[in-house]
Amino acid sequence: MERKKPEKEQVSEWYLKTCKDAELFDYGPVKGTIVFRPYGFAIWEQMQKVLDKMIKDSGHKNVCFPSLIPYSFLSKEKEHTEGFSPQCAVVTHAGGQELEEPLVVRPTSETIMYNSFSKWIQSWRDLPFKINQWANIVRWEMRPYPFLRTTEFLWQEGHTAHASLEDAEKEMKEVLGFYTKFFEEYLAIPVLVGRKTENEKFAGAIYTDSCEAMMIDGKALQIATVHNLGQKFAKVFDVRFQNESGEKELVWQTSWGLSTRAIGGLIMTHGDLKGLMFPPKIAPIQAVIVPIWKTDSEKKDVFKLSQKIYEELKDEDIRVELDKREQFTPGWKFNDWEFKGVPIRIEIGPKEVEQKKAIVARRDNGEKNAVKLDRLEKEIENVFEDIQKNLFEQAKDLLEKNIFEAKDMDEFSKILNDKKGFIKAYWCENLECEQGIREKTKATPRNIPFDEKLKPGKCVYCGKEAKVRPIWAKSY
Repeated sequence: MERKKPEKEQVSEWYLKTCKDAELFDYGPVKGTIVFRPYGFAIWEQMQKVLDKMIKDSGHKNVCFPSLIPYSFLSKEKEHTEGFSPQCAVVTHAGGQELEEPLVVRPTSETIMYNSFSKWIQSWRDLPFKINQWANIVRWEMRPYPFLRTTEFLWQEGHTAHASLEDAEKEMKEVLGFYTKFFEEYLAIPVLVGRKTENEKFAGAIYTDSCEAMMIDGKALQIATVHNLGQKFAKVFDVRFQNESGEKELVWQTSWGLSTRAIGGLIMTHGDLKGLMFPPKIAPIQAVIVPIWKTDSEKKDVFKLSQKIYEELKDEDIRVELDKREQFTPGWKFNDWEFKGVPIRIEIGPKEVEQKKAIVARRDNGEKNAVKLDRLEKEIENVFEDIQKNLFEQAKDLLEKNIFEAKDMDEFSKILNDKKGFIKAYWCENLECEQGIREKTKATPRNIPFDEKLKPGKCVYCGKEAKVRPIWAKSY
């Protein structure tokens, strides 16, 4: 069965309605904020569980810093200050009086963390120093969009300090590696990994690398970023270490993060006109059991078998639900769980009780098969694996079919207007050309892919010689 996706022009309306009707969120009382409802937060909890293990397995330890930062900390690094000031929420009064120094509600944690780094790091033996934090972030958002862009959001932020630039760059490659694995193997979202332009990098970084994903409307979503901070913050916060020769040196630092916008990316990669669609590895509910009966005697036997299957699957660490609601028909329940994106539905009726079978229905393609009970667990594992692979291949196919090449601005504009996808186009690395493209088309350079080996070409905007070919797209 072919899955029908919303038309590109209707994705925004579809997305908001689907997220709201699936009870993922509600709007908060403060403009730009949202309330994570239980099902929506369960998605984040599952993401957090998977990614947190990857982070810890790579040698990072979790910490928790205050959300209030002295304004003087934020203003120490000029580029960082200029980048974040327009989005900062500032506290000027507390305890019934005006504060001697304003406090900034955490927009990111470099400054408050590195103040502590200067006290904690003394020797080369303390390096590499690698920490991670799961936290709330506040950035005053003028154009809020649930999950993708909100005034307050959840994220993880990693921060590391190293003895050399080479070690810092090695850290960045490792982080990009497990981010890519997280997106592609768990969320089934193919990502393009590359370097941000100077204009698009993180405020205060030497350079920024990113993972970019394509949504079903052809727009780009920056889904994770990794920053090489060099020694800029180390200098202003005096983060130094004594090397093996007894000399004092500045550390080299990185920071990197992923936020709840990954939930939005998950929905806009795999959802369809029936609602949500979650890959099994990240789905908050992987399978739902729906009992079907007509008479009281049928109900007793059906519920007994359904409960047995539920307990057995739960014992195998499958995230399973048993739908005992009696006020709804089986058909209504089928539609409800399909809308909520549960990968597998297990139907149990009188016939299944008699034949010692269960009906396994897939959300991704609608296929239904009768499976003997003694093979059910193994079959479910196989179906999970196949759904995971199928969703990734579909997303990868969408990405590959919607990456185009443009040699001049007429071609560039036509692709954006007619095809609505990603564009590979040479750029001379001149900021004026980058801004000119943005003003003319609203497209930005998402990143410059690492895996391309190119001969020099002509800048799509000015026609001068160019050595790089970024991915350009409109974005969220």
